[in-house]
Order: sequence, then C-alpha cells, then structure tokens
Amino acid sequence: MNVPDRKNENRLKLIIAESWSVGWPMTLIMFFEFLIGLTDVYVAGRFGKEVQAAYGIAFQLYFIFIIIGLAFSVGSVSVISRLFTSDKKEEFRHSVNSSFLASGLLGLFFTILGIIFAKKIINVLGMPNMLKGYASAFLIIYSAGFFFDYILLNTNGTLRACKLIKKSLWTMAIVCVLNVALDFALAFHTPLGFRGIAVATVVSLFVGAALNINYVRKIIRLSFEFSLPIIKKILSISWPSGVLQIVWQLGVMAIFLILNAFKHNNVEIMAAFTNGLRIESAIFLPAFAFNMANAVLVGNFLGKNKKEEAVHMGAATAGLGVFIIIILTLIVLFSAKTAAFLLSNNPVVIEECIKYLYISLMFEPFMAWGIILGGGLNGAGDTKSVMLIVCGTLWLIRIPLAFIFGISLGFGAIGVWWAMNVSIFVQAVLMSVRFFTKKWLVNSERVIPQ
Repeated sequence: MNVPDRKNENRLKLIIAESWSVGWPMTLIMFFEFLIGLTDVYVAGRFGKEVQAAYGIAFQLYFIFIIIGLAFSVGSVSVISRLFTSDKKEEFRHSVNSSFLASGLLGLFFTILGIIFAKKIINVLGMPNMLKGYASAFLIIYSAGFFFDYILLNTNGTLRACKLIKKSLWTMAIVCVLNVALDFALAFHTPLGFRGIAVATVVSLFVGAALNINYVRKIIRLSFEFSLPIIKKILSISWPSGVLQIVWQLGVMAIFLILNAFKHNNVEIMAAFTNGLRIESAIFLPAFAFNMANAVLVGNFLGKNKKEEAVHMGAATAGLGVFIIIILTLIVLFSAKTAAFLLSNNPVVIEECIKYLYISLMFEPFMAWGIILGGGLNGAGDTKSVMLIVCGTLWLIRIPLAFIFGISLGFGAIGVWWAMNVSIFVQAVLMSVRFFTKKWLVNSERVIPQ
C-alpha cells in the first residue's frame, strides 16, 4: 500500500470515527424515544383496542402541533453548528439566545392553542364515535406539554450543535426512565387511568427541559437577547422543514383515513398500524438519529469551509447508518411476532401488525439511506430540496398508490403497505441524486448570518 492510499484510509477512518462519535449518542437518544413510545402503546393496549387506536391518532396530532418546534430546531442547528466552529463568537452567542427565546414563545402559543381547540380538531377528523372521547382526552393533556417540548427540542439541538451531545444523552435517559415509570404508575395505580399515559409525557418533558436549560446556561449566559437577522436566517432554513413535517403528518393521517375507509376490521387495522409504527421505530428512530448527527457534522465542516470533507462526511455517515439499520432490521424481523403479541391481545390486531412489519422491513435500508442523506442536506441549509423530494414522493406516489392499491383494487391493508415501500425507494433515489450532484454546496456559505 502506497503513502496516498494510507492517507486516504486514515482519512476515512477519522471521518467514520467522527461520524460515530455523534451517531451513537443520537442512536441511544432515539432508543430512549422508542422505549417511551413502545411503553405508551403497551399501556394503551391494556385499556383496549379503542384506546390504542385513539392514542395512535392523538399522537400523530401531537406531532403536528410540535412541527414548528422540530423545524425551528433544524434551522437552529444549521446556524449554530456553523457559528460554533467559525470565529464569529458574538453571532454564536446571539444565535443561542435568540433561538431559545423564540422556541419558548412558540411553545407557549401552541400550548394555549392546543388546549382550546383539541376537541374541535378531533371532531373535524370524522373518526369513529367510540374513539373521539379517548383521543380528545389524550390531545388536551398533551397540549399542556407543548411548551416544555419546544424548550427541550431547542436545547437538545443547541447541545448537539456545540458538540455536547452527551449532555443531551443524559437528559433523555432521565426523561425515558421517568416517563416509563410514570406510565405504569399513573395509568394503573391512580384514578387517571389511560390519561396517565399523557400526564407521564408532560411531567417527563418538564424535567427534561429544566435539566437542559441548566446545561445550556453553563455554555453561555441565557438572556432575553434577541437578534432579528439571526431569527430570519433560522426561519429561512426552517420553513421548508416545517412544511415537510406538516405535509408528512397529514400524509400519515391520510393513511389512517384510508384504513378507516375499509369495510372490515378498520379499527383493528388502525390499531395494528399504530403498533407496527411503534415497533418499526426501533429502526426508524436510529435512522433519524443519524439524520440529525449528519446535519451537525456537515454543518461543522462547512463552518470550517471544508466543503469536500462535508460531502465525504455526509456519505460516510449515511453508509454507517445503513449498516446499523440492516442489523436492527434483522433483529426486529426475528422478533416481530413476539413484539406484536406483547402490544395487543386482539388476534386480528396481532395478525395485521405482523403483516405490516414483514412488508415494511424489506425497504428499511432504503428508508435509512434517504433520511440520513437528507440530514446532511439540512445541515447545509438545503432544506427546500429535502422538502420537495419528501413531499413529492408522499403525495404524488404514496397516498395515490395507497388509495388505488388499498381501496380501488381491493388489496386492503397489504396494498397500502406496498404503496409506502414504493415511495420510500423513489425518495432514496432522488435524495442520492441531489446529494451527490453537490449543487447544495453552491449556496451553503449563505447560512451564516452576516
């Protein structure tokens, strides 16, 4: 092996090592999220299929309410990670304080909005009457936690961008343990009943937000300092991610509505879809962990004006993530039946859940590849391209095919699951084309506020 080959090999090792240094804590954080979600579904299932199906719908609505916070954190991480590795220390301080204050105000707004309009939103969806009361109760309580969730999302992003992800890891570990413990304690041992699932979430979010505020305060003095140019820059990066998240959650709701239109076993199939998503999140969430890790790593390299290294880092992180996802997919594949039995005692729900898992698991590597490359593009501020690719494949491929295969052609739930796989494959192809043509590098220097 000649000297240039050794240099390239060492360079690749360094890139993979740096990718792993951010990827593994994010994977654990997402694993904690997975445990929380799995526990929620399990506890909901002990109260019956109606509560389990209502929880699935309410949780999708919950995500619609925190979409702005998720999107805003994408823009914040892109800007803060770039400023953190640059020599613009004053702008860095302004960006942390401004994003924190804006996130808190947004969270407070959506808390008030959610509490007031929760019941009306549930009624508008036209779901079965047997689910409305359960779903309304879930959403009203969840709304009380939006403020804490917005703060937690923002501070987790700040810690991640500043290479302090292990602080975020500790916070989320505590949130996970507390949430899981309270799920069982409040739901089974207090008059709250099934409502204890949502109350457990709100309490754990409050504790997580308080811990993270303390960590961020040690990095930089938090204040009411507000920089309009920085907020404008964050919003210019964030809004496509916000649109993407809204369209995506509406797409998930559209899938639920298509399933609800089935003439037979519609409630059981919706419950099975809810359970399947939770089990699949053992794979899906780690993919998003590497998505967020890639955003930070690409942003850090671009902050140092190392564009080619940013490209190599993005590709290496995606490759590493896919390798891990393949291993996780095999684990979930062999434990699918056991997991389905654990989450429900209804034979139809169990059977439909297993079918969903076997079909969806085939395309998990493609899902991971597209999602992780999209994280690199987000870190570069190329959020518009990610939005167009994901929204296009969702509404031009997934939803139409789900309706055609599932209802028009009469294939039922299996047709819906295959429609989802087709859209995942197309999305991965389009994301690869965008990333490796490197067009996103042209405007990457505009991310840092001047």
